[in-house]
Amino acid sequence: MTFVMKLPFVDTVVDNSLVNTLVNGKKLGYEFQIRLSYYRGHYLSCIEELTIVVDGEEVKANDINFCLNGKEFTMGQIPYLISEFWNCNEAATIKVYLPGGLEDGEHNINVTLLLRNAYMYIPGNTEKHNYAVLDSCGSKTLTLRNEERRENL
Repeated sequence: MTFVMKLPFVDTVVDNSLVNTLVNGKKLGYEFQIRLSYYRGHYLSCIEELTIVVDGEEVKANDINFCLNGKEFTMGQIPYLISEFWNCNEAATIKVYLPGGLEDGEHNINVTLLLRNAYMYIPGNTEKHNYAVLDSCGSKTLTLRNEERRENL
């Protein structure tokens, strides 16, 4: 994989989006929103890497769900979502499973988001499928909002 570009059009981590998630009255995790920091959208299958670090602790991929277009996906599904498109002006919701949620106060959210630009093959490379990579990473300190997002199952 070859790193080529970073075009910081917007902050990746969306301001004022951090809330705990309640399911049947219990805090089962938290969620926040992210955006593509790019001028065009991408298919979810073009995500090469998506890692989340909160307050210095990396979140396990099995504890992350990616929500977009009214649908919720596990990280294991992402490489196969060849027809699920992420528009550049839409925010995706990252849901993290963490019983008890986050404590009140500020939390540092660090997102590593690298996307394969399948339309930008790197000339001269001998590796198969070696495409330009978009760096849409971002970090921000967010204050946990008091209201919880409620989901009833």
